[in-house]
Amino acid sequence: MGKITGFLEFDRKVEAYKPVEERIKNYKEFTVPLKEKELKDQGARCMDCGIPFCHSGCPLGNLIPDFNDAVYRGKWEKASEILHSTNNFPEFTGRLCPAPCEEACVLGINEDPVSIENIEKNIVEAAFKKGWITAKPPLTRTGKKIAVVGSGPAGLAAAQQLNRAGHTVTVFERDQKAGGLLRYGIPDFKMEKQVIDRRLKVLEEEGIVFNCGVHVGIDIEADELKNDFDAIVLSGGATVRRKLPIEGADLKGVVQAMDFLGQNNKRVDGIKDLGNEIKATDKDVIVIGGGDTGSDCIGTSFRHGAASVSNFEIMPMATTDRPEDQPWPFWPMRLRTSSSHKEGAERFFSISTKRFVGDSEGNLTGLVTSEVEWIKKPGQRPELKEVEGTEKEWKCELALLALGFTGSEKTVAEQLGLELDARTNVKASESDYRTNVPGIFVAGDQRRGQSLIVWAISEGRQAAHHVDSFLMGESKLPLKGEGDLPRI
Repeated sequence: MGKITGFLEFDRKVEAYKPVEERIKNYKEFTVPLKEKELKDQGARCMDCGIPFCHSGCPLGNLIPDFNDAVYRGKWEKASEILHSTNNFPEFTGRLCPAPCEEACVLGINEDPVSIENIEKNIVEAAFKKGWITAKPPLTRTGKKIAVVGSGPAGLAAAQQLNRAGHTVTVFERDQKAGGLLRYGIPDFKMEKQVIDRRLKVLEEEGIVFNCGVHVGIDIEADELKNDFDAIVLSGGATVRRKLPIEGADLKGVVQAMDFLGQNNKRVDGIKDLGNEIKATDKDVIVIGGGDTGSDCIGTSFRHGAASVSNFEIMPMATTDRPEDQPWPFWPMRLRTSSSHKEGAERFFSISTKRFVGDSEGNLTGLVTSEVEWIKKPGQRPELKEVEGTEKEWKCELALLALGFTGSEKTVAEQLGLELDARTNVKASESDYRTNVPGIFVAGDQRRGQSLIVWAISEGRQAAHHVDSFLMGESKLPLKGEGDLPRI
């Protein structure tokens, strides 16, 4: 695949960023695309490695060497067909996926891996630009009706696959527009929302119906769906936020990250009635939590014009190299520095917030921390211990809690009598995504817990196969590692 000596001739290259002082003035994407010749050279780096471990690293089983080779040879339409055969929405993963495929790249054992994610993004962008991505509605309909609850990547993938099988699919979304956390969680500077809208236009033209502004379990009882549809796919996100139960957590200015990010995305979208305004302008901001959501809060705070932004992480600072106990091709827990971090945030590791401090009117004015260390004992989980004499007070008017999620909301599950697992996810068979109630399936975060966009798409595709089999006795929809006929 690629050029036999390509990995020896060309260095890894990815898109550059516009200068910080320019990009923080707006919410536009700020990457600088590579030229076509540069992209072909990057495709040429893909080795004829015999066993492409990138396949095992990708939750979708994308045919990575195949589309890299097509890019190297300038066959962009073919590359798009190959890419879309396993991935419904490469424009999402090409922007937002942390690229576990690259960590599993054989070249990455002792060199920089192939820039798979960037190649993927450029393939789909070329396909949209050239008009190769058009609606392909099914030629016949089965007469079966399916409700998909949740319009994030899992729900959209399940809906498109089931529609391709000829079923009539209705997607229910409680927000006013479809997209789930892609729309109201991911900042526009990472993915502008017209990227979602152009794909939704294709899905609607294929015959999928979107009922937005309908909160299943509240606006309509879940039993109504059970009576009106032949099958239901639950694909809600893991939206129950983890709290920080310490003194002062109820002060004005202590805010959940997703409230902050969701409101800002709606503001960028032109929505006026946003309730209590949450802005970082001229404030000392502290983001508690070192993951992607925390990074998104940092970038958004700088665009608000924050006076300062600090980022706290309770875990020790990881190394930039692979830890010895996380060998190739497994995903390594290494230090990752996002574009938002590079915009000026100061990062602190092994630090724990002990209490929030406020004024007489209940406004946040600061917080108190201590340094911590993790004590490792053989055969036991590491124990967190506070380092004596390290208590410190910080000035802070806005604290953003980016601590992850504990599961999905349970209203629909309770109304339908669904069993939950120990992590409060909807319990479903590992083999076919069925719940304990016949005809009801679950996919994405609602089944596996908080996870990646690429896993959500994979889950939606897998669930669609099993729903189709349940309704029709068999299914021609592909499972992981099996490519569709080109349906772009």
